[in-house]
Amino acid sequence: MKTTILKATHLKKTFSSPALVEVLKEVDLEVFSGESVAIVGKSGEGKSTLLHILGTLEKPCSGMLEICGQNTAHTFLPKLRNQHIGFIFQSYNLLDEYTTLENVLMPAKIGRKAIDRSSTAHKRALELLSIVGISERANFPAKLLSGGEKQRAAIARALCNDPSLILADEPSGNLDHRHSTEVHSLLLDLCKDFNKALIVVTHDKELSSLCSKRLELKDGNLFPLSH
Repeated sequence: MKTTILKATHLKKTFSSPALVEVLKEVDLEVFSGESVAIVGKSGEGKSTLLHILGTLEKPCSGMLEICGQNTAHTFLPKLRNQHIGFIFQSYNLLDEYTTLENVLMPAKIGRKAIDRSSTAHKRALELLSIVGISERANFPAKLLSGGEKQRAAIARALCNDPSLILADEPSGNLDHRHSTEVHSLLLDLCKDFNKALIVVTHDKELSSLCSKRLELKDGNLFPLSH
């Protein structure tokens, strides 16, 4: 049975400087567990702004956003993000001086969970590194990883706290075609296997075609696209 993970109703976002721009007008979106949603659109349409709002990193000017049944307007957002949302960025956002394993464990550490060798979080992090295929890099400083390895580590980190929602912003934007294809398959397979809701902003037609739903952000609104 599918569960509603994210529900956005009439989201609006306006920027007033340097000129008045209505980026989001009446955005409605509902995403279910196990569903993958690709949001495409031209540069400057506000795709990353929308993703940041859906991830509670920015606030809309009006409208309502619910994540796992919680109204974000009445919720302590750092705790909600840590428990229910995993983020994957184009630039990886790993801490270079920390090991791969330490980076994967960072959400658990922020959530004040035990991360020692005997902890559940530590065991899960090692399992995730094995699943994404870089367990042999666990104790490498993140700065020594290749681009593909860094994104695999970022995917493992996003899943560390077992969130219900994964948000990905151009997850393969810095990778060549071969590594992009590998990351696409890995990300979609993991979200399906773990029954996560996935929202990905991408210019990559191959990635968007693999998602179960495709939407275009145009003129401040979302429109469905056929495969």
